[in-house]
Amino acid sequence: MKTNIYKKGIIITYTLVFGAIFLLMLSGVLGFALLQLKQSAQKIAWTESLEIAEAGINFYRWCLNHDLVANCAGERDYFDSKGNLLGRFFLQATSTISCSQAVNSRVSVEGWTLKYPQIKRKISVFYGRPSIAQYSYILNSNVWIGEDHEIKGIYHSNGGIRIDGENQSLVTSAKPEWACTSSFGCSFCPISSGCRVQGTDCICPGVFTTTDNSTPDLFIFPYPSFDFAGVTINLSTMKMAAKAGGIYLRPSIEINPQGKGYRLKLRPDNKVEVWIITGLSSTYAYSLEEGWHYDYFIISNQYLYETLPVPSDCSLIFVEDNLWPEGEVKGKVTIASANLINPNLDTDVVLANNINYSLADGSDGLTLIGERNVLIGPQSPDHMELKGVFLAQKGRFSRNHYPNNIKSKLEIIGSIASNGRVGTQWTSGSQIVSGYLKRETSIDANLLYLPPLLTPVINSQYETINWQEE
Repeated sequence: MKTNIYKKGIIITYTLVFGAIFLLMLSGVLGFALLQLKQSAQKIAWTESLEIAEAGINFYRWCLNHDLVANCAGERDYFDSKGNLLGRFFLQATSTISCSQAVNSRVSVEGWTLKYPQIKRKISVFYGRPSIAQYSYILNSNVWIGEDHEIKGIYHSNGGIRIDGENQSLVTSAKPEWACTSSFGCSFCPISSGCRVQGTDCICPGVFTTTDNSTPDLFIFPYPSFDFAGVTINLSTMKMAAKAGGIYLRPSIEINPQGKGYRLKLRPDNKVEVWIITGLSSTYAYSLEEGWHYDYFIISNQYLYETLPVPSDCSLIFVEDNLWPEGEVKGKVTIASANLINPNLDTDVVLANNINYSLADGSDGLTLIGERNVLIGPQSPDHMELKGVFLAQKGRFSRNHYPNNIKSKLEIIGSIASNGRVGTQWTSGSQIVSGYLKRETSIDANLLYLPPLLTPVINSQYETINWQEE
């Protein structure tokens, strides 16, 4: 009997020992499983926190594109697709303001779930609108790009394009084909370039070339037409903004009965010299629009009227007269020339000298707008440098034909938007008789999303320029 009792005692002891070991192992496994579940839940919360922050970013973009940013900052609830409260986000935003208008905006959003509020993710986004600085040229008419011209940027025209120069980017035309005339070098229809004779017309592809300089693989036509009317600036808005916080110059004739316009000399100390022009010399000239005529572009008499600082919070100059700008730009500056007093008068901008930036780090920029034409004058430098975005709203960006007036090189870093035909070189047969022998145009990428105030935009909606998690 004692032996059986002893055996029973051993069995009970073993049962208790192994049971305890089993319970310890089971609790360890359950603890590990619970830890894994908790870590999985935290990982889900980590991912959901980022999604909540992204939702806050998208919410702010909606506010930005609907002019509701004043009501968007602060803490807000986030609901899932079933309407259940999942978490919250906290939104902070700052905008770059110039002349009381938002130029760009930076927003940071921190998101978290209700279950794990200590797990937070933060995103910072910089928003801007793409400007016309994306293009080297935007034209609203037919154009012939000469063999000497080197273009480094997208070239678009709503008309036909003959490009005999070098292109390092897309060349796009809204036309599937067009009638190339003698003014575009088609006195003899270039059949080998894809053109054909139709009656008395030479019908050519929307974009074509007669040389080996260009890259036809980058030709696209027909391409969606560019809304040139959308490129134009509301000059009335610009005038009011300049009067309120920028620089406004009334017609020079109101200051001096002999006034014929203004010469503005931009200085690297962020000041502008305002000269009133009282005398202009004539130059015999020709243009397709006016035929043979006299240009009055050379300044023969002027005087310094005043020197003004360019306001840092509204770097906008509006000139209600013809304009001769030059010098070194400091900061991001917008200049416009327009006569909104007399509806029968349209002003011109004459480029007589170089326009450069004081620094080459992207902090400087210029947008120059002419109500009608932006024209390079007969007195322009032999090697001319122009930096900025140049817009001829109703007319053209060009240089008229001045007999025996030949210059060496025209270098443009920026963009040209012209309603009319662009031309800075004139030929007779195969001989250059006026204008610049060599021309180079390249875009300024620094002005794409960070241009001067009121530079025309390609898309009115704000886009993400930079995204990062902090």
